[in-house]
Amino acid sequence: MCRNIKTLFNFEPAATDDEVRAAALQFVRKLSGFNTPSKANQPAFDAAVQQVFEAGARLLHDLETQAPPKDRDVEAAKARARNAERFGVKA
Repeated sequence: MCRNIKTLFNFEPAATDDEVRAAALQFVRKLSGFNTPSKANQPAFDAAVQQVFEAGARLLHDLETQAPPKDRDVEAAKARARNAERFGVKA
């Protein structure tokens, strides 16, 4: 679905509000088909982003796991390696 939305659960340090809001914005953009809504649609768009943000933040707060937290740098390195294998390394 939204390939640019990254997993935010179980990281140390925890996801910030800015990261959750960015994911909410991407999700609403994908659902609506608008990158930038018209003035007429802006209030509905902004309300949707806020609601998705609140639901996402609540979800991340309420989830539990026994797994140790993931390291952001290690996960980013894994993603870069997958992308290099998938798309090839640019010279």
